[in-house]
Amino acid sequence: MSKNPPPFGPIRQEMLVALGSFGLTAALCATALFTGLLPGLLAVCASFLLTRGLVRVPLGPRHRLPGWLAVAIVAITPVVGLTLLLLNAKGYSLLAIGQYEALLRHLADTILEIRQKLPAQLAAQLPEGTVAVQEWLAQRLRAQAGSLALAGRVWLHAILLVYVGLIVGALLAIRKAPPHPRPLSVALRERAGHFIDAFRQIVAAQFWIAAFNTTLTALFLLLALPLFDVDMPYAYALIALTFVLGLLPIVGNLIVNVVLTLVGLSVSPLVGLACLVFLIAIHKFEYFINAKVVGVRTSTAVWELLAVMFVFETIFGVAGLVAAPLYYAYVKKELQAAELV
Repeated sequence: MSKNPPPFGPIRQEMLVALGSFGLTAALCATALFTGLLPGLLAVCASFLLTRGLVRVPLGPRHRLPGWLAVAIVAITPVVGLTLLLLNAKGYSLLAIGQYEALLRHLADTILEIRQKLPAQLAAQLPEGTVAVQEWLAQRLRAQAGSLALAGRVWLHAILLVYVGLIVGALLAIRKAPPHPRPLSVALRERAGHFIDAFRQIVAAQFWIAAFNTTLTALFLLLALPLFDVDMPYAYALIALTFVLGLLPIVGNLIVNVVLTLVGLSVSPLVGLACLVFLIAIHKFEYFINAKVVGVRTSTAVWELLAVMFVFETIFGVAGLVAAPLYYAYVKKELQAAELV
């Protein structure tokens, strides 16, 4: 007796497998945005790369770090770090949510007092319509400060989500592929490989840029300004904010620049001007340079990143702003792999 013919021809089966793998990947990316799982997805990627790096650590001429030990390191290190942070009263106070709640309220007061802070001749040149804008911005900042004060449960949920993502990513990194994988499994591994590669390129570029920006900002706030007897309020909070927002291409640096200038203006117009000159002369419009650095790694132009981030932020809010560079870099990788771009 002859065997039954396969339900699909080879070409049609290949198309179905490709469509299935792309559909599942798109569903995962969309779910992460719509359900608030994006921190967990980013944690999975970071943990996967970290664990892969650890298992390559040599322990001798012919031995490397065991997979189970790499997973244990990834799982235990965040718990130890969080415990030490909670035990360190000074470090905890600097990183507490209350610091940023106070910073937002300080910015709101500064915006309302801009006319009083500026010289009389310069303040007279401001149009009357700016008063309404000032009041609107101040109300928005105070609303954000109020919501931040009540965000303890949200932060706890995000921390737990990130920790679960770290465990999942570490376990995936040491998982061995089956000897005879099915076509859909192979296609999904390829999609995941492209996504992880895009994440590695984006994070590697932005991490070093954020570290460089943070170092310059710390030197400016903690060393340069005190030489002129200027005590910048919320200096440590501003330094931490510079690093965190510096991980976000283009927009992160823009936000930090505005915040730093406003806090400097709250001290005096000269300090505000010094902050502005620092940001222009030292950073050299780094929010565009950052996009160029990321663009070189991902073959993405500045205008592409700006457009995608604007659209994602409009649709998905802050989560879309964070996900836009990564998702767009991944899409470009898939198009390049298919030799379409």
